[in-house]
Amino acid sequence: MRIGRFRKEDRVFSGIIEGERVFTLTEEDPLARPIERDSLMPEKGSEEFALKELEILPPVLPSKIIAIGLNYREHADEFNKTLPEEPMLFMKPSTAVIGHEEEIVYPAHMSRRVDYEGELAVVISRRAKNVAEEDAHRYILGYTCFNDVTARDLQKKDVQYTRAKGFDTFAPMGPWIETEINPDNVLIETYLNGEKRQCASTSDMIFPVRRLLSFISHVMTLLPGDVIATGTPSGVGKVKPGDVVEVRIEGIGTLVNRVTSC
Repeated sequence: MRIGRFRKEDRVFSGIIEGERVFTLTEEDPLARPIERDSLMPEKGSEEFALKELEILPPVLPSKIIAIGLNYREHADEFNKTLPEEPMLFMKPSTAVIGHEEEIVYPAHMSRRVDYEGELAVVISRRAKNVAEEDAHRYILGYTCFNDVTARDLQKKDVQYTRAKGFDTFAPMGPWIETEINPDNVLIETYLNGEKRQCASTSDMIFPVRRLLSFISHVMTLLPGDVIATGTPSGVGKVKPGDVVEVRIEGIGTLVNRVTSC
């Protein structure tokens, strides 16, 4: 099932995507109920629209985005880093979130090197605290494409990641949530101006999704709509104003964002 958020004129709503049609839900917010995963899936309502008639919004509005550093073996090699013994956590603010076909704003007033990082993102379905790995699937609504946009020069300068990862527009996600993929073995590709720059399977992750969710939930409580960005493969690279970045994930779709100047 594919679930998204949309705008038509002044109306914002969530819906189920089937082909090129979008059906409204029988209830407005599929993340509002702290209930069991098996009964969480929203139900299709009677009202429908053509997908092309709608503006695609970020699929969720998270209270926080928990991101993972160095979670692909080849990416660690790319930066000559030792493989981590535990997941490396950092956070991106909710104010960084943008959706499909929105613009990434290059913060030229502070940075001279901004990079794309294509990633698989996990959308949390209900409040999660101290979750066992074997129960992790019960707390996941689904998965979406994510671009962990990074001011690389500031990341190196600051050591910690808050400024480099936290600019407005530095968390593109979408175009929608897919509930039925196997996160342990899907293909992630990132294209810059139509040229493939990243290509890897999530099977190369050091820490799989179930391990990440469990680990994070023992550090902080995850809330419905929160997002875990699971790390990027090798092949990250710089962008400039005018560039178009596409993150394509098997079974989900393609997230497209253009880079613009301030």
